[in-house]
Amino acid sequence: MTPSSGYDPAQYPPFAVTADTAVMKMKEGELQIVLVERGNDPFKGSWALPGGFVEPDEDLASAAVRELEEETGLVIRADQVEQLGAYGQPGRDPRMRVVTVTFWVLLDEVGELIGGSDAASAALIPVIEALSDPANLAFDHHLIVGDAAERARAALDTSGEGSNSG
Repeated sequence: MTPSSGYDPAQYPPFAVTADTAVMKMKEGELQIVLVERGNDPFKGSWALPGGFVEPDEDLASAAVRELEEETGLVIRADQVEQLGAYGQPGRDPRMRVVTVTFWVLLDEVGELIGGSDAASAALIPVIEALSDPANLAFDHHLIVGDAAERARAALDTSGEGSNSG
């Protein structure tokens, strides 16, 4: 594809796209979410949603589930996740301008989580605990976790059970 006459991509600042996944489940009546402890800067030691940079030849949902598997060992299919939203507030990532597209899924079972790739550890954490200290969540993940929890609660109110399980 040839750029149209007069278009110069260098006139626009570069930015990156990441994909995150909010994996949740109900456990003993409490909504829980899978988080990873970041092993690298920025926000080393903080909790975050599993996610990372989208590769040039990858679609968004595939990137999200690839990063989920790399960082937690949890394997799900791209067709199991639903897009939650896009988050692109300037300054949300100190490295550069980054827009993230977040996916979510509500599972009946999560299984054992093992931190991998750039995640020091992975855990299933009560949403209320994750949101109790927004400063302990990397980037703008307090906002994303809140949105994901709201979506999951609405789904649970409708269905009365976990959805998208497989």
